[in-house]
Amino acid sequence: MADFAFSLAQNVLEKLASSAFEEISLAWDLKKEIEKLQVTMSTIKAVLLDAEERQTNDATLRIWLTNLKDVFLNARNLLDEIECEVLRRRVVKAHGSVGRKLGRYFSSSSPLVLPFSIGHEIKKIRERIDEIAAEKDKFNLNVRHEEKKKMHDRRETTYSYVCASEVIGREVEKQKIVDLLIQSDDKRNVDVIPICGIGGLGKTTLAKMVFNDGKVKSHFDLKMWVHASKDFNVPQLIKEIFDSATGKVNENSTLERLQTELRGALSGKKFLLILDDVWNAIPDKWFELRDLLMDGSKGSKIIVTTRGNNIASLVETVPTFHLTGLSEEDSLSLFLKWAFKEGQNKQEKLVEIGGEIVKRCKGVPLAVRTLGSLLCLKDDERAWIDVRDSEMWKLKQNEDHILPVLRLSYNELPSYLKQCFLYCSLFPKGYKFHISYVIQFWIALEVVPQSHNENRSVEYIGEQYFMELRSRSFFQVEESVFDIVKHGLNNTFIMHDLIHDLSLSVAESECLIVNSQTKDIPKRVGHLSITDGGDDKVLTFLNSLDNVRTIRFSVDEEEEPSRACLVDKGIRRFKYLQILDLSNSSLEMLPSSIGRAKHLRYLDLSHNYKMSKLPDSICKLQSLLTLKLEGCENLEGLPRDMKYLISLRFLSITTNATRIPEDRIACLTSLRTLIIAHCGNLVTLPDGLRCLTGLEDLRIINCSKLVLNEADDVEIKRLSLQTLLAFLPKMVALPGWLQESAGTLRYLHIARCNSLRTLPKWLTKMTSIQKILICDCEHLESLPEEGMHRLTSLQEIRIACCGKLEKNLKSIKEDWIEKVYIDNEIVNSKFV
Repeated sequence: MADFAFSLAQNVLEKLASSAFEEISLAWDLKKEIEKLQVTMSTIKAVLLDAEERQTNDATLRIWLTNLKDVFLNARNLLDEIECEVLRRRVVKAHGSVGRKLGRYFSSSSPLVLPFSIGHEIKKIRERIDEIAAEKDKFNLNVRHEEKKKMHDRRETTYSYVCASEVIGREVEKQKIVDLLIQSDDKRNVDVIPICGIGGLGKTTLAKMVFNDGKVKSHFDLKMWVHASKDFNVPQLIKEIFDSATGKVNENSTLERLQTELRGALSGKKFLLILDDVWNAIPDKWFELRDLLMDGSKGSKIIVTTRGNNIASLVETVPTFHLTGLSEEDSLSLFLKWAFKEGQNKQEKLVEIGGEIVKRCKGVPLAVRTLGSLLCLKDDERAWIDVRDSEMWKLKQNEDHILPVLRLSYNELPSYLKQCFLYCSLFPKGYKFHISYVIQFWIALEVVPQSHNENRSVEYIGEQYFMELRSRSFFQVEESVFDIVKHGLNNTFIMHDLIHDLSLSVAESECLIVNSQTKDIPKRVGHLSITDGGDDKVLTFLNSLDNVRTIRFSVDEEEEPSRACLVDKGIRRFKYLQILDLSNSSLEMLPSSIGRAKHLRYLDLSHNYKMSKLPDSICKLQSLLTLKLEGCENLEGLPRDMKYLISLRFLSITTNATRIPEDRIACLTSLRTLIIAHCGNLVTLPDGLRCLTGLEDLRIINCSKLVLNEADDVEIKRLSLQTLLAFLPKMVALPGWLQESAGTLRYLHIARCNSLRTLPKWLTKMTSIQKILICDCEHLESLPEEGMHRLTSLQEIRIACCGKLEKNLKSIKEDWIEKVYIDNEIVNSKFV
């Protein structure tokens, strides 16, 4: 794909221009060869954007681009080797002599690459690029330069409750379903109401409107929302329903115990359950789940949203509600809402063209909203006409296939966003994207560039990329304020199924989801997500490939045996592996061969609850940027030689230890995000925390024995935090050391701190703070009585499930109270 070739060219040029390569080129006398390669790469890169648009209808051009991409990959591999050598030298320089186990690896007398061979390889690559570039003239390609990155956060929404003003044309449908919910049926305890319609019609949006309706809230004792898996996995659905009903689930509970607990949680209660996006409900599986839900009291309801009439017929106990498209009038209103900013002048000619575009969307809100987002901030009439007259409309479509419409929006993305979007195809449908994790994923794949502005970290740029995709309707906010308690200020987002289909269609042979139905794998595939299939079949797949850089295993551990042999195979076969995601596997021990993966940048071992120890060889991964260990509840601690992980920027950990030794944390000077979660035995924060002067994001979640109080002001100095999340039942006060971040802290999230009664006066000195979120702190009575008006950067304070605090806030009449939201309702004179 051309967009991959363009991004590869850009990536190679950025590496060549880095200070590390300037240093090594001088030391090894490679300056002339590198300069020649830079000129060649820049020349060919200039025509790649034009090639991208024209390759669809030109098979010869596609082959030319494929050949070019292959040599770019070779160039990047070579430069990655040099980067590893630079990092190895920094390790030796910083730490001198090393431990016996790692000494051979880091010995400066055994360099991994030699100057002469590197210079020879650079020359060969340059000559091969020259050879391919010589053919470009026959395609008459035009020189084009990447458009300037525009990162505007249009419509940044914090929570996913549905505001009536954001939905157009569904009030009648909503009222009909609300009436059905409130009706009682003397024959059955539980009724099932299907909402059926084609993809993109807004079935989920309609269900959310109903779910959040005031009458519905007061009518039911319990409300639950669960996104159904595509394969209708009953054990997983039971876990998620129980979690939604109670807010807690033990991952180690047996299925028998979960069934009993779920029936107990529903017994005698009038409940509403939304089963959203059901694809494949085999009768036996549906009846198995349905029977577990029959203990609710009379008047309980289940809403099932689905595209399939066969599924609706299977589950319905009352007639199916068939959702149809929006009227042309409502479609145009929705389109204009997304195409123009509030208060922006709507040019009559653009509105006329918009009406013609909307007619082609056939009342599908997803298509209408996506094209509206595409044309947002574009007041050039030509751009609107190009969309109206695009060749994409001429592609064969049926009522359930709007990919050509969505492809228009993809084609308009700048190349840096196309790359980010394409890699999202590796995640399954219905996957809940957490911003910080997605950003780390992109950074590891080098699609987010390093910033030359010290005030803009690579994480900041990644966040802007994500919000840009969200503003173009490629992502939707998923979680509600109450679910935010789990995940912090970083919301959970989903990708509409049709948008996910789009990502799969444009990823082509570059990214692939492998399952039991997979028969052939393109030889050039570079990124794999393995969702099912026996170990033998997966090994066969791996043996047929050479250039894999990403492996994600998302296989239910109950269905598959240990992944250790597969991991070992992948590490040994794929020299340039960058991402290895083994979350939720059945691993008891990571193979020691992990130390061979010297190019690895992202390692996810989260929720491997059987794992008790990490191999010492993991400390050889000096390129590692992200290490995820949360949910490894039996992990005894971190390896002794963590100091060699000099590139690590993101660390999340769960451990059963009472303390984390200082030397495990203090040496991680590149660390920007630290998450300490579900450490039931931890009694104190790591002493080494005081050394992490670059730390920006600290999250301490559900550590039941960890006590923090305001007197904790001497252990941690010189922190410049931007985000603090504290979910600590024994925290009696915000720690005094937080004052060190008075000029930098932007986000403060406090939840489930049942020992917290008041917030300190010095909170009003946090002049940079923008958002405060306080959830489930039942004994917290007040905010600081004086000085809140000094928080000039404050945008909002969100409060949920804090009865005493909510009651006291209603009597406050100062101006800053207008920034306080309780359960998503603004606290002002009207509310009081």
